Amino acid sequence: MKADLDRDTVILTKNTTEAINKLAYRFPWQAGDLVISTEMEHHSNDLPWRFRARVEYVPVDEKGCLQTAVLEKMLKEYYPHTRLLAVCGASNVTGHINDIHYLAAMAHEYGSLILVDAAQLVPHLPVDMKPHSDSSHIDFLAFSGHKIYAPFGCGALIGPREFFQLGNPDHTGGGTVSLVTKEQIIWAGLPDREEAGSPNVLGAILLADTLQYLQQLGLDRMAAYEDELTNHALAVLSAIPGITIYGSQPRVGVITFNLSSIPHAQLGVILCHEGGIGVRTGCFCAQNYVRRLLNINSERPLSDWRQVSPAHWPGMVRISLAAYNTREEIDRLASLLRQIANNTNYYQRLYPFNHHQQEFLPTISYHHDWMRNLV
Repeated sequence: MKADLDRDTVILTKNTTEAINKLAYRFPWQAGDLVISTEMEHHSNDLPWRFRARVEYVPVDEKGCLQTAVLEKMLKEYYPHTRLLAVCGASNVTGHINDIHYLAAMAHEYGSLILVDAAQLVPHLPVDMKPHSDSSHIDFLAFSGHKIYAPFGCGALIGPREFFQLGNPDHTGGGTVSLVTKEQIIWAGLPDREEAGSPNVLGAILLADTLQYLQQLGLDRMAAYEDELTNHALAVLSAIPGITIYGSQPRVGVITFNLSSIPHAQLGVILCHEGGIGVRTGCFCAQNYVRRLLNINSERPLSDWRQVSPAHWPGMVRISLAAYNTREEIDRLASLLRQIANNTNYYQRLYPFNHHQQEFLPTISYHHDWMRNLV
């Protein structure tokens, strides 16, 4: 990340979600303060701000890309009340990459700090926070260990030491203090004062080891390989009849799509049972963004959706590529999708909606031999 460890602190958290919530609670909010977020954010970079300050959202275009010209207008309009620009480095829905340094320079020009939710960026591309003296410096950066192949349960929030030395920690107790009397508290130094309770020692060690291992492999080399895989996947998937692929370049190895006439949840079950292919379906904790990409009225009352099974809610199918994937795996996915597209009625009968369990399930647990030869 190229953080300046003389001026920045690295606070260990459970994940990106906890890191962003910590920042939301530690920020010295005042009446009238504003956070500018975007329509493409994960819920973890949206919901925490709603309970601490006023939030305004930068719109995205029909491809799901941030409208940076509108962002600049918003920064001008709300100056000097915007305290923070909270934006993802890369979307977990479309994989779209935001130019975080351009956004940082813009935010700083109008007196705002910037937080980058790097959960989807760090696993795929080298990240440089840049020096504090640089106008495009990233003030706060959060990411999760499990996204970069470390175990679940450890992430990090990086930010200025002077910021976290102000005020009281959001969690207090063991490990956060140097001296305590009945009347006074002297907080411990950083990062201890922000890491209450017994630390996740094993998680911290494995997170550090994983980052070192990725650096040894060469993040630039991994990024180039993933970019090649992504371009190949986009090429072969786009040739499948009835497919819609969402988002645009530049993107990391995240691709979302739908196949006409087949609900996303049903398609995910088919891919799992027929090909052993693991995908995720739904809205990926970014419901507003997905509805925007699907051109669905976001003003529809939530009570309407509660009357419908989540399996039938609007959504997409997502594949996430990494350095361990191969072109052959992508080709196998494309082949199965083409087979499904050409035999939609058959697969829909084979994987009906189970009203008791409220999900799509196969009616049989084996493949018909004659289906294996369909292309």
